[in-house]
Amino acid sequence: MAHRAVDARRFLLDGALDLTAPFTSVADVTVNGRLHEFTAGPTGLADDVVRALGVDRFDEELSYQDGTLLTARARPYDPQIRLTEDRLVAVWRGQRHSFFTELYGAKPTHLLGVLRNVRITEHDDGLTLTPTPGGGARFATPATVLKEVPGLGLLEIAPLTRERADRLPSWRGLRTRAGELYRDTLSNGRPYFVLATSDTWLSVVPLEHTDPEQVPTLVDRLRVTTG
Repeated sequence: MAHRAVDARRFLLDGALDLTAPFTSVADVTVNGRLHEFTAGPTGLADDVVRALGVDRFDEELSYQDGTLLTARARPYDPQIRLTEDRLVAVWRGQRHSFFTELYGAKPTHLLGVLRNVRITEHDDGLTLTPTPGGGARFATPATVLKEVPGLGLLEIAPLTRERADRLPSWRGLRTRAGELYRDTLSNGRPYFVLATSDTWLSVVPLEHTDPEQVPTLVDRLRVTTG
């Protein structure tokens, strides 16, 4: 099973697990000094995210880079800061994939100014954004891939950068055929796991009905490589 992240890096998953669920990829892109988050996935993903923000319909629609760009205005109330936010939410939808992004207090012309700095490309195994040469855009960090594996948990997959390697526990992890597995605890007390291979970092948050004690056995069935 091949999954292509937004920055074009490909992760190959294999093993005796149910790997058929769709995946999403998240990337932070800096454009002219401002940080923008893009979330890519199947064609229906972006619409689901927009509906979660309370947007019933899109205000504008136009053809853009071999797909359709849709925008809408969302004004959710944030009870923590006691303010109503002004968000321009945008969905790009292609034949097989889509992405979602949002800008605060922006106009559609600002969005187009951001998107001019990246080239959108659909592949069989994912959607990529390529910074336009000389356009002032770059990936702030490597993109991640998120995927739910039934019976195991929610996986977050990323390259094993020096920064991630430095954050691995100082103690030796459990050796599995998939890599070295570490166990830790989230702030809410739930257990989670980190798997480190020679070039990949992967976190596993067990699903509600997953026995954490079975995670090492399940992970031992998984193979994650880059290609």
